[in-house]
Amino acid sequence: MTHDHALTEAAGPLVWPVGFRAHTGHGGLREHGDDISVVVSDRPATSAAMFTQSLFAGPAVVLSRRHAEGRNLRAVTTLAQNANVATGRRGEENAAEVVRRVAGIAGIPADQVLIGSTGVIGRPLPMSTILAHFDETAGRGDAAFGAGPLDVARAMMTTDTRPKTAVRTVGQARIVGIAKGVGMLEPNMATMLAYVFTDAEVPAGELDGALRGAVNRTFNCLSVDTDTSTSDTVSVIANGAAGPVDPAAFAEALADLCLDLTTQLAGDGEGATKLLRVTVGGAGDPGQAKRIAKSVVNSPLVKTAVHGADPNWGRVLMAIGKNTDETGIEPGKVTVAFGDIEVYPEEPEADTLDRLTALMRRSEVDIVITLGLGEAEATVYGCDLSAGYVRVNADYTT
Repeated sequence: MTHDHALTEAAGPLVWPVGFRAHTGHGGLREHGDDISVVVSDRPATSAAMFTQSLFAGPAVVLSRRHAEGRNLRAVTTLAQNANVATGRRGEENAAEVVRRVAGIAGIPADQVLIGSTGVIGRPLPMSTILAHFDETAGRGDAAFGAGPLDVARAMMTTDTRPKTAVRTVGQARIVGIAKGVGMLEPNMATMLAYVFTDAEVPAGELDGALRGAVNRTFNCLSVDTDTSTSDTVSVIANGAAGPVDPAAFAEALADLCLDLTTQLAGDGEGATKLLRVTVGGAGDPGQAKRIAKSVVNSPLVKTAVHGADPNWGRVLMAIGKNTDETGIEPGKVTVAFGDIEVYPEEPEADTLDRLTALMRRSEVDIVITLGLGEAEATVYGCDLSAGYVRVNADYTT
C-alpha cells in the first residue's frame, strides 16, 4: 500500500511553516544514514504535548513531560534506533545532555526543548558519536539547518518502511505533521512519535484542547499489535508567524492531519500488507464503541483472516463476544458487514462469497458493526497480521 506524500493542492507543498527550520544528521545511532533530527522555531511559541502512560516511560519522556508543562516549547529533537529506556541514571544524564546541546545550537533555553528517543530498549546511547555530531553541527551555524519535513521524517524511522508526513492549511496558516511508528503500537495517550508544527497563532489552552480532541479521535484509535511503547510522544508547536486563526477551523484541520498520519501508520504496520478499519456504531456510548472496535482490530484471528482474504465473520463475532463485561450487548441486535456486504445475522448467498473474497483482497479492508444499543460510533485503525511481523520482531535487536 502506498501513500501520496506530495499532498493535495489544497494542502500546499511539504515545506516548513514560516519561522521553522530543521537539521538532520548521522550521530552513530545506526550504521548508515541520518539518525538525529532537530526542528526549531525561530520565534517564541505556544505548545501542547501528550505522552505514554507506560510505567517504564523512558528518560526522554520524563524530561519532556517537565518541559512541556511550560507550554512554550520551541524545539524538538529526536534520536532514532535507540529508545534510551531502562538505562538508569546514565540514561537520564544522557537525555539531559542531548537537550543541553540542542538548546545551545538553537539558541534557546533548555526547558523549551522536547526530546524523543525511539528504537531498541535497554542500550545506552552512544554519546561519544552523538556529541561529536553536535560539535560539528554547532560549527556549521545556520548552514546546518537546511532539512525539510521529509528529511526529518526519514531520520526518525526505525522499522518503518516509509516516512509519514501530512500538511493542512487553515486561513493563512499552515500545519505540517511528521510521524514514525509501525510496531509496539497501541497508544494510550498519544502515539509513537508524532510532531506537528504550525505558524498559526493559537493560545496555549486552545492548543492543548485541540490536540487532546484530535488524539482521542485519531492516534488513540490506532493499534498495530496491542503493545504500548515506553517512548510514545505527540506534540504541537505554534509560533504565530501567520497570525490568528478561527479556533474551530484550526481544531478540525489538526484532527484531519492527525487522522492522515494515523492511517499512514496503520498501513505501514510491521509486516502489514493491508490497512484495516473497524467501525462500531449503535453503541451505548463512545467508550463502548471504541472498546469493541479495538477488540476486533486487535484480534490475531481477525487480522490473519484479513491477511488471507478470508471473510470469516465468525472471528469477528468471537472478538465482540469475548467482551464479557459488556453485558448490554445482545447477539440478536448485532449486525456485521465487510465493506457494504452484510454477513451477520443473515448469511450471504453463495454467489456473494466471491464478491466478499474480492473485497478482502483489497489493500484497505473495512469491517462495520452495529450493536443496536444507542447512537454512539467509533472507528479504529490497524492492519493485517503476516509472517513478516514475526520476522521483523524476532530479529529486531540483531
